[in-house]
Amino acid sequence: MNDILNIALPKGRLGEKVYTLFEKAGYPCPEIRETNRKLVFENPEAAVRYFWVKPSDVAIYVARGAADIGVAGKDILMEYEPDVYELLDLGIGKCSMIVAAAEDFSDDLQKTLRVATKFTEIARGYYASIGREIELIPLNGSIELAPIVGLSDVIVDITETGATLRENRLRIIDEVAPLSARLIANKAAFRFRQETIREIMESISTQTGETR
Repeated sequence: MNDILNIALPKGRLGEKVYTLFEKAGYPCPEIRETNRKLVFENPEAAVRYFWVKPSDVAIYVARGAADIGVAGKDILMEYEPDVYELLDLGIGKCSMIVAAAEDFSDDLQKTLRVATKFTEIARGYYASIGREIELIPLNGSIELAPIVGLSDVIVDITETGATLRENRLRIIDEVAPLSARLIANKAAFRFRQETIREIMESISTQTGETR
């Protein structure tokens, strides 16, 4: 049982793409492809056990050792700074962390900038790096609404195509960081199972063409 590598995958479309990478890399678990509501899937022959996790929780499972490795978005790693190793950029789930505002927005540097976001640490760090005084307004959903109704001056949020922003007459005024899915590892697991984890990294790198 100790030889099994525990792998946390994010639920949803991203997780399905990630599993396909592992499968092609030589770590299949056919039961995952079946229609069921199970959360844990094991293939003793490939020495892997997968489990589905809410995307924002993957890093917690890995940091606390419930999973040896996992796949988390770069936004989660930037926001929460979990105590894990970031091993590989998988090159999937690509999007951007951006600053957006109403089309007619003009920044008044004499006033504190009101920033609505659910990524408060990322926003705080970004504006600190450019020396801009801000008031953070934490929100959990419908971030685009904030500047429309006057709750905030700008938003810091994730966008893939920018379509939602354009539909709500918002424009991107800066990119904070490019984002994508990253392979992460528990530090103790990486120390004691480095050879196994590196083999997986190399196999997946062949599939993605991405290396770190």
